[in-house]
Amino acid sequence: MSVREVVRNNGLSLAFGGLFLGSLVGQALSGAADFNEQREAQGLVALSLGRYLTSSSFAVDVMENWQSEYLQFFLYVFATVWLVQRGSAESKEAHKIGPETDEEQRVGEHARPDSPAWVRGGGWRTTLFSRSLGFVMGGFFLLTWGAMSVAGWAAYNSEQLTDHEDPVSWLGYLGRPDFWSRTFQNWQSEFLAVGSMAIFAVYLRQRGSPESKPVGAPHGDTGDTG
Repeated sequence: MSVREVVRNNGLSLAFGGLFLGSLVGQALSGAADFNEQREAQGLVALSLGRYLTSSSFAVDVMENWQSEYLQFFLYVFATVWLVQRGSAESKEAHKIGPETDEEQRVGEHARPDSPAWVRGGGWRTTLFSRSLGFVMGGFFLLTWGAMSVAGWAAYNSEQLTDHEDPVSWLGYLGRPDFWSRTFQNWQSEFLAVGSMAIFAVYLRQRGSPESKPVGAPHGDTGDTG
């Protein structure tokens, strides 16, 4: 397979991977500049970019965003099994609520020759694989949320010491407004975005996108993608 074919066949992941790296670099540079401006205003010595990138301040800002994104997909993957939005391309039809039948999901004896091996085998492997996307997204959410709590704790205590205040324990930090403010300000934006997409997909179109219904599809069509 040529490089051109690899790029074409993986364009979506490559494009967003590039955007992710570019935005992460942008966050690092702008975050370091903002962080050092605050330090200089407090009469402290500015940090080098390398020291800022290994600081708890940078880590908590990164994890703060990552955990909310994984929460969004974790909840959406599981919620769309049981909840529907009539007319939305983001929803399945009402009569398909639930995990669906083995025949509909091409599981076990209904698997095709090119189905994943764990689907054809049955047993615990099929059960696990059948929910693997949600489990992985949920696992990443818990890991990044935990990382955010530890990095936020370190950053909070650093500010406490700078202000000549007593540091707090990790469990103590989990009860602080700082932790929950960081958490909820990201969660609400994700819930708003997902809910908006589900509703807007009923009445609006984007020609050629699988996230949209065909341009000429009626508003009432559900789960129809273009």
